[in-house]
Amino acid sequence: MPTAAIRLSEEESQLIKHYARSRRRSVSDVIRLAILDQIEDQYDLELYRQAKAEFDADQTTVSHQEMLARHGLS
Repeated sequence: MPTAAIRLSEEESQLIKHYARSRRRSVSDVIRLAILDQIEDQYDLELYRQAKAEFDADQTTVSHQEMLARHGLS
């Protein structure tokens, strides 16, 4: 399994260790999850921006019932 090294101040290191202990997780888990959460947030933001741009270009809306009918689900 690949590993990565990061540089932390002593204060940052202690804060992360304390947080990990309080959550009953390893420091590796806390850091990995924080990074993955950050990536997910950025991905979600990009999807929002794309959807917003599409809506701004064409603000036509469709009711729930109409969408069901279009797909033969009503």
